Amino acid sequence: MDFPGVRTSNPFINQRSGSGTILRIRLENFMCHSNLQIEFGEWVNFITGQNGSGKSAILTALCIAFGCRAKGTQRASTLKDFIKTGCSYALVHVEVKNQGDDAFKSGIYGDMIIIERRISESTSSTVLKDKLGRKVSSRKEELRELVEHFNIDVENPCVIMSQDKSREFLHSGNDKDKFKFFFKATLLQQVNDLLQSIYEHLNAANALVSELEETIKPIERELSELCGKIKSMEQVEEITQQLQQLKKKLAWSWVYDVDRQLKEQNEKIVKLKERVPTCQAKIDWELRKVESLRERLTKKKSQVAKLMDESTAMKREIECLRQSAKMAAREKITLEEEYNHNSKNVQKIKDRVTRLEKQIKDINEQAMRSTQAEESEIEEKLRHLAQEVEKAESVLSRLKDEENIIMEKTSAVRKEMEQTEDTIRDHEKRQREIKFQINEMRKHQTNKVTAFGGDRVINLLQAIERHHHKFRSPPIGPIGAHVMLVNGNKWAPAVELAVGNLLNAFIVTNHKDSLALRGCAREANYNNLRIIIYDFSRPRLNIPSHMLPQTEHPTVLSVLHSDNPTVLNVLVDLSGVERQVLAENYEVGKAIAFEKRLSNLKEVFTLDGYRMYSRGPVQTTLPPRPRKPTRLCASFEDQIKDLEREVLKEQNEMHQCTRQKRDAKENLEDLELNFRRLKNQRTQVEKELMTKELEMRDLKNSVAAEVKTSPTSSVNELHLETIKAQEELMEKEAALEKLQNLFKEAEIKANELRSSFDNLCESAKDEINAFEEAENELKRIEKDLQSAEAEKIHYEKVMENKVLPDIKGAEAENEELAKKRRESQGKASIICPECEIESLGQWDGSTPEQLSAQINRMSQRLQQENQRYSESIDDLRMIYEKKERKIVNKRKSYQGFRAKLKACENALNLRWSKFQRNASLLKRQLTWQFNHHLGKKGISGQIKVSYEEKTLSIEVKMPQDASSNIVRDTKGLSGGERSFSTLCFALALHEMTDAPFRAMDEFDVFMDAVSRKISLDALVDFALAQGSQWIFITPHDISMVKSHERIKKQQMAAPRS
Repeated sequence: MDFPGVRTSNPFINQRSGSGTILRIRLENFMCHSNLQIEFGEWVNFITGQNGSGKSAILTALCIAFGCRAKGTQRASTLKDFIKTGCSYALVHVEVKNQGDDAFKSGIYGDMIIIERRISESTSSTVLKDKLGRKVSSRKEELRELVEHFNIDVENPCVIMSQDKSREFLHSGNDKDKFKFFFKATLLQQVNDLLQSIYEHLNAANALVSELEETIKPIERELSELCGKIKSMEQVEEITQQLQQLKKKLAWSWVYDVDRQLKEQNEKIVKLKERVPTCQAKIDWELRKVESLRERLTKKKSQVAKLMDESTAMKREIECLRQSAKMAAREKITLEEEYNHNSKNVQKIKDRVTRLEKQIKDINEQAMRSTQAEESEIEEKLRHLAQEVEKAESVLSRLKDEENIIMEKTSAVRKEMEQTEDTIRDHEKRQREIKFQINEMRKHQTNKVTAFGGDRVINLLQAIERHHHKFRSPPIGPIGAHVMLVNGNKWAPAVELAVGNLLNAFIVTNHKDSLALRGCAREANYNNLRIIIYDFSRPRLNIPSHMLPQTEHPTVLSVLHSDNPTVLNVLVDLSGVERQVLAENYEVGKAIAFEKRLSNLKEVFTLDGYRMYSRGPVQTTLPPRPRKPTRLCASFEDQIKDLEREVLKEQNEMHQCTRQKRDAKENLEDLELNFRRLKNQRTQVEKELMTKELEMRDLKNSVAAEVKTSPTSSVNELHLETIKAQEELMEKEAALEKLQNLFKEAEIKANELRSSFDNLCESAKDEINAFEEAENELKRIEKDLQSAEAEKIHYEKVMENKVLPDIKGAEAENEELAKKRRESQGKASIICPECEIESLGQWDGSTPEQLSAQINRMSQRLQQENQRYSESIDDLRMIYEKKERKIVNKRKSYQGFRAKLKACENALNLRWSKFQRNASLLKRQLTWQFNHHLGKKGISGQIKVSYEEKTLSIEVKMPQDASSNIVRDTKGLSGGERSFSTLCFALALHEMTDAPFRAMDEFDVFMDAVSRKISLDALVDFALAQGSQWIFITPHDISMVKSHERIKKQQMAAPRS
């Protein structure tokens, strides 16, 4: 590694270009100088003068001219401090030689470069000029480039050593200060700081790359989420494929289902054909049975006929005896009944006689008990009862009237409650409607587009955005979102009534865009979307004034504004808004529509909702519809506030109705309580009234009965009736005795006939039993024959009406199924070939209904999944690939950064190792040069440099110590010896650095005359041998310096007192 400014050899340069040396310096108003100009020689320059004469200001000016900061000079904190007191500016003018191969931009500046540094109270500027004084540049970068080109480091003490640095260097015995001087003079400090700065920049770059790598993680998370979405969408695609396969299976399932039905039908036909032999066998069996029974029936009929002839005579005789016995028994029963009847009549007459006798006795006793006092008491009791009955009837009538009044009031209160409940329901309904309108308007306030189609239009616009590539021109809509009212919201209700649902419509430029928009509407679930096809390229329609209604009232077109001319053209062409007039109220609208007879007038719309128009002689006025919130207003706040006030009004009215209902309910409860009380009172009064009436009726009946009956007349009549009854009793008893004799005779005759009949029946019993048994068997045979014939007919009918028709029907159905299979197979083959279904695997026997249900479920799931993700899987994959490429690019970039940083770090480590190696070489070179300069006086020495501890120590061995190997520290030397050794150290450092000029201020401080003479000789010799331009500034006498053509001495003027 090469270090600028370090010399590896020190040959004497006899011929040099001198490029970069100082030719002249001029100071104006700088520090203590008003106007100072000094010309320098190319080799050695001595400037002497008294203290305060401004010698050090020359070096300070050089430092300022070459870009040093004010604090770097250690003479001031700011540049304005260098301005001479009482002046407004300071100027430093430095002329630098620019010749030879080392010249700096000689084509621009020539053989001399002028540097001017102007300092004012507020600013400072540096100007670089060519040899003719023409300005070349004022940039600091240009000055820095010049300084680096000539290797002029004014802050390096080996280039310019100010008096402060001289005192510090020559007087200080501190090893750390010497190390700092050495480290800075050899530019190791600059290189070390540069390497440390690079290390810091590398660390910062590594941290920045780490931060950049951290920024990838959110994108990686997004990639992970996108990957999850893509997997879900792949599942959706898989569901779609399964759905397609199910649809194909469904198509062929109809074929397979028909095959199954054909198989079942064939099995059914086989079973039905198997029934034919069975049924025929049963018919044959029943036929044989019928023939056998007919033979038996013929035989049994001949047997029965023979037995019937034999038993006919016996039956006649028996029948005659049976009839005689029946007549005798009937006569006996008749006589018995007559006897019993007469016996009962006799007993009744006896009982009647007994009652009459008892009644006569009771009448006689009653007549004796009745008196006049009892009659008067009964009358008094009757009057009292009549008064109580009348009073009860009056109370009962009053209670009934009160009940009727309460019932009427109850009915009225119930009716009022029903009306109140209806009113409350109406208010609740109205309140819900208003709240719904408020919510809708708040949605519209957030996004005005939702006012013209709700959430469906948002979904539609998103679908249009996703499929924008399908449209030739983007659709315009909804129309209501593209228009606004011109002068406030006054005409909003009337305009919305005039335009109507056209506000929700969309406009496209051609039929293809219309189909694409319809597809987007289906995707967004927006049914019945109105789509208008209109040429977007048409300009705004210019309507002549003579085609407009001639009225001072506004038209719908005049109060509407739209930035899109197509929207206004559509409103004109489809709705005729230029001929629709707006009116304040009904009366004004009626005058415009019907009285003024305006030409070009289509319709009139009023603010209160009326629509008026005339077609020929017919005048039509449409009443207003229920008022709805307007959607065209600029702000919905006022409408929301009005609706909120309506909600509060409805709530107050509902609360008032609720209170009325509560009061009516309490009133109804009181009325029902009073009604129940009155009803209980009425029931009690009715019971009391009925009791009194019954008592009075019973009393009247008893009095009437007593008055009606007369004791004397009644007793005589009863005696006569008793005699008549006794006579009738005697007659009845004689007739009864006669009937008893006749009954006994009839009983004897009946017994005789019964005995004869029984004997005859007993003798004919065997013959009759044989005949009856044969007759019963004949009946059984006939019955069996009928049953067998019926069974035969049944099976024949079954064969004819059931078995054979079923077979024919099954065969016909089989043919229909075969035809259906061919049709289903043809339709299914259109959808997909059967081999594709076979490739899906063996048929699982699913029916079309099951597959249809499965398809419906899968379609619903697919729809739900599609609703979850608005993007298509291709869009997601595109986004994923784009983000993945972005991340890969970033990773590659960051890996490239890492690789470059690693390379820089390796290069830096390599340079650091080279730096350490060169530092070690410089340390040894310093010792060699130091010994070289000491050896001129026969002194040897050693310089120890510790880079770890940052110390530099000087040890010398004087000639008088030749017998000893001890090297003493400079602290043990005399003042002259120490100054000389320090000067040798400085010259060693100077020999290791390279610069076009060098300056030392008060270099001979702390030296005696002898040491100064030796030091001056050494310095002059070194300066002449070294070849650079040297500037020495000292306040001491320099007459002892030998004269030479390359040595220039100048004396500064004494300072003014």
